[in-house]
Amino acid sequence: MSKDERIDAVGEQLRLLQRSFDTFDEAAAAHLGLNRTDLRCLDIVLGRGPLPAGELSAESKLSPGATTTVIDRLQRAGFVTRNQDPASRRRVLVEATDAARAAAADIFVPVGIAGARALRRYSADQLDLILDFLGTALAVHRAETERLTAETAEQPH
Repeated sequence: MSKDERIDAVGEQLRLLQRSFDTFDEAAAAHLGLNRTDLRCLDIVLGRGPLPAGELSAESKLSPGATTTVIDRLQRAGFVTRNQDPASRRRVLVEATDAARAAAADIFVPVGIAGARALRRYSADQLDLILDFLGTALAVHRAETERLTAETAEQPH
């Protein structure tokens, strides 16, 4: 196989991996009785800890109104609470509940364990190469997202 064929094969595997992630996220959201946007926001809250709704809105790329709706749904589902920020009485923090942490452990910890088990077959040098590749792939993906977002913003509506 030539280098170009290998590059094409890597690209195809990444496409398949992305579809697999999407399918898993759909299954996880359905398992929790959520939609994908709610699951994405819950993941942000779980990963960042208590955060203001405005930061959740910015990170999720949702409007403030849409973010409020998501928080309402997550709160009704028992996955987040709204608590007054001790540092600012006017600010409310969104915080994951124990139920959310338990659900995340039930759904995502097994994937992490299986992934770690699969990665143990690689040497330290190979893992370094994989980490380098993933960092490069992430940087390329973020740059292309920014390019596409900028092009979309420039289009007449």
